[in-house]
Amino acid sequence: MFDFTGGSLGTLAYAKHGKSRAINAENPTGEKGKGGMTASHLGASRKGSPCLHDIKSGETVTLAEMEGPGVINHIWVTVTDKTTEADCFVLRDLVLRMYWDDETEPSVESPLGDFFCCGFGRECIVNSLPMAVVPSRGMNCYFQMPFRKKARITLENQHANPIPAFFYQVDYCLYDTLPDDISYFHAQWRREKITKLGEDYVILDKVKGKGHYVGTYMALTTLERYWWGEGEIKFYLDGDEAYPTICGTGTEDYFGGSWSFARQVDGRTVEQNYCTPYLGYPYYSAHDTAVHNFYHNDDCPPMRGFYRWHIQDPVCFEEDLRVTIQQIGVGHRGLFERQDDVASVAYWYQAEPHNTFPVLMDKEERWPR
Repeated sequence: MFDFTGGSLGTLAYAKHGKSRAINAENPTGEKGKGGMTASHLGASRKGSPCLHDIKSGETVTLAEMEGPGVINHIWVTVTDKTTEADCFVLRDLVLRMYWDDETEPSVESPLGDFFCCGFGRECIVNSLPMAVVPSRGMNCYFQMPFRKKARITLENQHANPIPAFFYQVDYCLYDTLPDDISYFHAQWRREKITKLGEDYVILDKVKGKGHYVGTYMALTTLERYWWGEGEIKFYLDGDEAYPTICGTGTEDYFGGSWSFARQVDGRTVEQNYCTPYLGYPYYSAHDTAVHNFYHNDDCPPMRGFYRWHIQDPVCFEEDLRVTIQQIGVGHRGLFERQDDVASVAYWYQAEPHNTFPVLMDKEERWPR
């Protein structure tokens, strides 16, 4: 029997009914009584296999594969962010995919960093309920991911060089049965390097079936001056066409902020970063922090990363879902249509089967500006 209350402080005293397992490089099958068997120079069962070594360029490795019924409760990973000064976008070059039951098309497909709210190939501290990223690049996901027959998680190395070490753990529970109406976890990455003038950026489209939308990560690179955050997010539900059922009031409003996140510092307007359990603005930079070069400065277009979790307020749909956000700014002459560089991850649950995702951009097209 699956216990939906497993993550609540108020229900910790209640008996749990799963069988706890974990998959990592020390126990790649998650088998009972088979953890930490590999020997090191320290002896038997002394950190003999703490990570995956030398994942070749172009190689896809299976991080975890397990038979159900079960629920993944936590995923932890860490990896370097660069292999050379020139090859410094590891977090965009590695592609995370997840498959449920007998799927051949992934239900989750995203660059590794973006999935954990670290866009632009850069790490940042994220302190939220379902995602937490702590120093240095300790990336954690707590979204529950049920599966009836099988779960498979893969990592594709599209980076130019081998990945010297990849550390990870997948914590899950096995159950006798799952509820009939259980929904499956999905996540999809998209990007428009230059949005179309006057057209909404599409966060998610062509979702068919019953489900609920649970979160958005957005990596925004602003290409024009003045305030960028007036665009409204729209949720088109169950046959909506010209107009959505849910339309927000602005980009910074959707991510829980107001009045441009602004404070005054020495006569300048400075946006403030923040992290809360359900919404946050964890990343801002207008500089290339990955490498130092003696012959050019480190200026970049301003990069901003945001998350918004619909945990207390899931967006429910019965038949179909489309999610978009406008690119509207405001300056001294008022509102205006903008063109910026927008990437996003949409997170949702739905009944299977799901529609095939759009083809993922080549790695060079995923790199930040």
